[in-house]
Amino acid sequence: MIILEAMILAKLTVSDLDLDGKKVLMRVDFNVPIKDGVIGDDNRIQAALPTIEYVLNHNGKAILFSHLGRIKKEDDKPALSLRPVAERLSNLLNKPVTFVPVTEGAQLEEAINNMADGSVLLVENTRYEDVVNGEYVKRESGNDPKLGEYWASLGDEFINDAFGTAHRSHASNAGIADAMRKDGKPVAAGFLMEKEIQFLGDAVNNPQRPFVAILGGAKVSDKIGVIDNLLDKADKIIIGGGMTYTFYAAKGMNIGNSLVEEDKIEVAKNILEKGGDKIVLPVDSVVAKEFNNDAEHKVVEGDIPDGWMALDIGPKSVAEFEDVLKDAKTVVWNGPMGVFEMPNYANGTLEIGKFLGTLSGATTIVGGGDSTAAVKQLGVSDKLTHISTGGGASLEYLEGKALPGIAAIDNK
Repeated sequence: MIILEAMILAKLTVSDLDLDGKKVLMRVDFNVPIKDGVIGDDNRIQAALPTIEYVLNHNGKAILFSHLGRIKKEDDKPALSLRPVAERLSNLLNKPVTFVPVTEGAQLEEAINNMADGSVLLVENTRYEDVVNGEYVKRESGNDPKLGEYWASLGDEFINDAFGTAHRSHASNAGIADAMRKDGKPVAAGFLMEKEIQFLGDAVNNPQRPFVAILGGAKVSDKIGVIDNLLDKADKIIIGGGMTYTFYAAKGMNIGNSLVEEDKIEVAKNILEKGGDKIVLPVDSVVAKEFNNDAEHKVVEGDIPDGWMALDIGPKSVAEFEDVLKDAKTVVWNGPMGVFEMPNYANGTLEIGKFLGTLSGATTIVGGGDSTAAVKQLGVSDKLTHISTGGGASLEYLEGKALPGIAAIDNK
């Protein structure tokens, strides 16, 4: 896949820059869950710390940009302010963080001009720019070039460390990068971005073999591009989750009331024909009478009986999948094996996560919200090689698509 290989050519990174006394614009991913001003999970803030601390230790002025949630009307703004993030970041860095409650204008410019070397400033949620004077204009998420140019004018260098938004062409990533380049200013990857490019790029283009991909989730349509791209690269592709039953339908099996994408049955047939024994499907399922944790449920092999719906893989599937995985040297996992948020149908996902934590001598990469939540719940995160911070971005990367946020970083 030429696109992907071009993306992992050596990119300029933060360690290539002269940061001393420079105003360093940084796109980070602080899109964390916040309810009533309280942050639920600060993993994304923690993931950005190595790059921020590196800039500060080299006397740079760190000027941070991030989005938070989606803003479509003025009323959305108060609950989606980054102020609580500034407070958490200050605690984690153990130093003051200047929070500027606007995204442009004299207040922001003055605050930046007053920064001392080695200090940190966080700009208000970049998506405040999507609603101007009560109108939904999408200046940030529509990549308004004037906004990118304005933000670029505030700094000497730009570091993109937000892999989670690398698949989006927004003013705060691609827009700033384009404007910086026009002005002859450097655009580099932060350490987190560099790590994502390295692990996902190596896994897809230069894997240690056997290379096994585990793909779960509800819809075949979300994963067609990934399966297509990986069919030529992986030694085995394990399929679980709701999309299993579109493949069952493609094989002419009974699926009862299970989730199925009727318009993707032909696509699934083609994948099965092309993939042959590379594709590994579940052999048994946990089925329930209705989509409810407390519904009557049981394990069945093969066909799903009428009146029942499959909501997880069964124990024989777990054993078969573990048998495929036990000799793997590279594993990429994206998507749950069942309805992970319901405890009675979470076992397949948890068992796979647990088993990945036991593989020694293998590169194990996990991406996607539910898969990531599973390995964290199990406490095996530290036994895995890499947990990707980008759900949609890592999927598009695995599809071999060019990601605007990465394409916009200077090559060395």
